[in-house]
Amino acid sequence: DRALAALLICSAAATAGFLVWNYPRGMLFAGDGGAYVWGVVIALASISLVQRNPDVSPWFPLLLLIYPVWETLFSIYRKMVRGISPGVADALHFHQLIYRRIVRSVFHDDESRRILMRNNRTSPYLWGFTLLTVVPALLFWNNTPVLMLFCGLFCVAYVAAYLGIVRFKVPSWLRH
Repeated sequence: DRALAALLICSAAATAGFLVWNYPRGMLFAGDGGAYVWGVVIALASISLVQRNPDVSPWFPLLLLIYPVWETLFSIYRKMVRGISPGVADALHFHQLIYRRIVRSVFHDDESRRILMRNNRTSPYLWGFTLLTVVPALLFWNNTPVLMLFCGLFCVAYVAAYLGIVRFKVPSWLRH
């Protein structure tokens, strides 16, 4: 599917260009608008991929995107359990917990000018966590039962890691 591949290559190149300036120093800020644009491009590409290529399982793009999808669903759930509107912002997202409970304890640089660098050190932890879904998605792109299994395994691993971090029992595999 050349048209879809061209769209994704252009999007990846634009994202890489942005990251050159943004990571790890944060010289540019995409903000909500940038996140929405990337989200729409990824959503449309995912729908197009499955619609135009019947051999590709619909669970393939879901497994690739399970982290933000599950983060959103889990955040809605945890807020509703506490009687809070899902639309109310909080600082209890997985990446924020990794920043506050892991990165700050691993990197002892409390100078205020280093806060941004500490915040950006959260990214490699999330990249590693995301590899747990990207690798099986690429290996089993047309095997729906296996993709469904990995979606479920990710959700279980996410909740276990989240609860462990919340309870200050940071799993050893997240500390290094």
